[in-house]
Amino acid sequence: MREFIVEADGGSRGNPGPAGYGSVVIDAATGETLAERAEYIGVATNNVAEYRGLVAGLEAARDLDATARVRVRMDSKLVVEQMSGRWKIKHPDMKPLAARAARILPPSQVTYEWMPRERNKHADRLANEAMDAGKRGEAWSPSASTAELDARAARFATPEPTGPPGDAAEGAAKARAALKETRGETPGEGRGELRDQPATGGSRPAATGGTPSPGGEAGKAVAGPGHVGRAGKAGDDQRAARNVAATPTTTPAAGWSAAPDMGAPATFVLLRHGETPLTPQKRFSGSGGSDPSLSDVGREQAERVAAALAARGTIQAVVASPLARTRQTAGAVAARLGLDVVIEDGLRETDFGAWEGLTFGEVRERHPDDLNAWLASPDAEPTGGGESFAATAHRMAATRDKLIASYAGRTVLLVTHVTPIKTLVRLALGAPPESLFRMELSAASLSAVAYYADGNASVRLFNDTSHLR
Repeated sequence: MREFIVEADGGSRGNPGPAGYGSVVIDAATGETLAERAEYIGVATNNVAEYRGLVAGLEAARDLDATARVRVRMDSKLVVEQMSGRWKIKHPDMKPLAARAARILPPSQVTYEWMPRERNKHADRLANEAMDAGKRGEAWSPSASTAELDARAARFATPEPTGPPGDAAEGAAKARAALKETRGETPGEGRGELRDQPATGGSRPAATGGTPSPGGEAGKAVAGPGHVGRAGKAGDDQRAARNVAATPTTTPAAGWSAAPDMGAPATFVLLRHGETPLTPQKRFSGSGGSDPSLSDVGREQAERVAAALAARGTIQAVVASPLARTRQTAGAVAARLGLDVVIEDGLRETDFGAWEGLTFGEVRERHPDDLNAWLASPDAEPTGGGESFAATAHRMAATRDKLIASYAGRTVLLVTHVTPIKTLVRLALGAPPESLFRMELSAASLSAVAYYADGNASVRLFNDTSHLR
């Protein structure tokens, strides 16, 4: 039976901050490198990145030979002890990742070993390369691995054969330093640690303003100012040895980054519920209607978005509107993540009054004057005493402030409806009320808003469900 060694690592520049992982599969008999994996994963904690590196390494080993024995070696005592079954996994971000890692290969084929950080250089530098690539807005490629850059630098910097021994190594080091400088790295760069004290949320963010942060999960987050020194990782393992459950800070799914003096933002990942029988018919379906459940298509969408969010491993809490379709969608995601669903009445859809269950054309035919007034003014109510857009905005602003205070510095999935999501985005952008008519949200689509302590907000719109099909 073949035997592989998987070395894996992950890092976060800010913890949470721009993060990446690296993994390498080695032939235990020959020492040959068989596979390298690395990826920039947006903003995440150090521990999430380490688990992502483990998953990637195990998957690479399985792809090479699903019957091989695998020795996993990592410098994270937390991951090693948890995956060995000696420590409990308490942090909600880690549970789905650990479960995913455990399913890749039969447990009898995999063993875990801790090793000092200085022996984990290969995986460590792959993780840093991935973060560097993310900073440049690029995907990591094996052709850009540090090992290859080292080899190139050594070749280009090798002096004439008559030179004294050691000049080639010195020249390679100088060449690599130049390469690192062009990539924005500095000496002594490393990774941060997952702190075990509660995050502070700072002052309450304002409803509007903010310059959107470039990048994101769908693209790439903007990296912070270089790698943060990693001296605190030993403290990670010491705290883990005491089995202290870390208080969640934040691991935003949408790839947000925060300036160091502002701390981690409160990030709301906004998920519209899956389809109901009324969705494809484009009928008004608010909080005052029949409260339809998900259709078969909607349930499938909920399961697929649940799998996608579980793979990201960044959601720390799930909050949902009280309506059936949102509770069902949230339930599918929460079950996959091992979380509970918190019901928040403020996330309910607008009450469309007498228009509930009607198409736009039917409303225009039956209530033309009321519809024209509603389209012209955010203060106009739907026929029969429905809720105006102005009233919805007031409710959503209060709900937003309440949730920011409750989940300061954390990443929360809000499972809600079209109008609440559009309203949160509109308020974050400082856009006028009429902008609500210029947005479209697909069923089971994702958007995100990050709220910073200085009162600014950043918006990331995905609204692409192709990855859920």
